Amino acid sequence: QVQLVESGGGLVQAGGSLRLSCAASGSIFSINAMNWYRQASGKQRELVATIVSSGSTNYADSVKGRFTISRDNAKKMGYLQMNSLKPEDTAVYYCNAKIFTGPITLRDYWGQGTQVTVSS
Repeated sequence: QVQLVESGGGLVQAGGSLRLSCAASGSIFSINAMNWYRQASGKQRELVATIVSSGSTNYADSVKGRFTISRDNAKKMGYLQMNSLKPEDTAVYYCNAKIFTGPITLRDYWGQGTQVTVSS
């Protein structure tokens, strides 16, 4: 079994920063892409940032220049550094990873989510 556990969410004032962490554990052969999604109340889940195994990254336009995604392959950890937070960043943030559980078996896993609330 593979688990993803997020941490680091909370309440912060506008302009502040938070760092989310995603810990992967279990029967992991290797981790392909790691993603952060968010879902605000009443809205669809949206992709915020992606980092692939090579280290290449991609961001939603709404967070470019403010958020930074990173990973530590040895520790099986993913991170999302969020700076200059805005009230519209308020959402539940989910870690998602494409994980090889064997040489050719690639599966999709999700964390339970962590709440980020930005007050104005």
